[in-house]
Amino acid sequence: MSRNSAVPAGRSLTEESWQERPSAAVTPVLPVDPATLSTFNVINVLEPRELLDPSSRHPPNETPFRRYQLQDRSLRGVSFDSPITSIAERRLGSMMIAHGADRFGTQISVGADGIASYCFTAMSHGRATLIQHGKETTTSSGASGLVFRAAPGTRILTSDVNARRTLWIEAAALEHALEGMLGNRLRERLAFKPGIDWISGLVASLRGQIDFLMGEIKRRGGVADNPVALASLTDLMVSLVLRGIPHNYLERLGSGRFGAVPGYVRRADDFMRANAAAPIRVEQVAAAAGCSVRTLDAVFRRFRDTTPLAALHAIRLEQVRAELNHSVTGASIGEVSRRFGFTNPGRFAAAYRRRFGEGPAETAKRRSR
Repeated sequence: MSRNSAVPAGRSLTEESWQERPSAAVTPVLPVDPATLSTFNVINVLEPRELLDPSSRHPPNETPFRRYQLQDRSLRGVSFDSPITSIAERRLGSMMIAHGADRFGTQISVGADGIASYCFTAMSHGRATLIQHGKETTTSSGASGLVFRAAPGTRILTSDVNARRTLWIEAAALEHALEGMLGNRLRERLAFKPGIDWISGLVASLRGQIDFLMGEIKRRGGVADNPVALASLTDLMVSLVLRGIPHNYLERLGSGRFGAVPGYVRRADDFMRANAAAPIRVEQVAAAAGCSVRTLDAVFRRFRDTTPLAALHAIRLEQVRAELNHSVTGASIGEVSRRFGFTNPGRFAAAYRRRFGEGPAETAKRRSR
């Protein structure tokens, strides 16, 4: 396992010699340059024997998969001049965003202890097949993806030249949020259907957020470095997962009926305004309002025609505008917006203009006059 290009001892299989093999059907290069993942924890594997336990280079519980192995046994004793597998990860609170790529078909096996997290995978190149309970298989390629909890014995078989983007969310975080939405304890473990279509409904929005996050955390001062923005983004990702991907509680999430409880809305609104610059989560807003997350969502939809998350976003925009209009500290637009969790200048400016009909720079300029 290496972070450089040193050629290990032993038989070397160069690009030219690989292409001369009669069975070669793919180019022996990783489909994504690991250098583009500079803010991630990256492991590059040069020798097949190093695939057996890449997790040994990570802190405990940081790597979901404990064992990688080339499917082609004839390649297991060969040394290579460039990485055959790249594993890149970045933890974000209760979430982890990851990128994996293999030059050759690889078997990835979950260890005996399992991982208490759910995995949501989208393929950028190639395909992958999920094997659960020893025989149940689901294949992902193109617009289809995989969803699973990393239970012991779970396996994934990847194709030659594959790349995948993966979102991991801790099981406790998802199940706790689901209990808040339902208003009661779960009677059985949350279970998703293993296959996923990334191109429709809320699932397409989730894929967009994963792609956004992959790009966002490559830069300094982004979501990963801003607790306020990360708390809101975590709530958004959890909500999209639980409301968009089929699971054993989805029908119950949409079946409730609620009466008019405007007091909940007022208390939630007061709490969000008082804590707009803090990294608050939806469950904290619901607790302050005196209701469950499910009830809070229902009354906001009924009385405000919006969601608590969208309302919090609007409140933060309003407070940024108020500071730009009246601040005497001389803080820049970027400083003010980041304090309220807006880490992407382009997205912030577009949202600000949609809400107020002018850009933040125009507001600040009017104040200076």
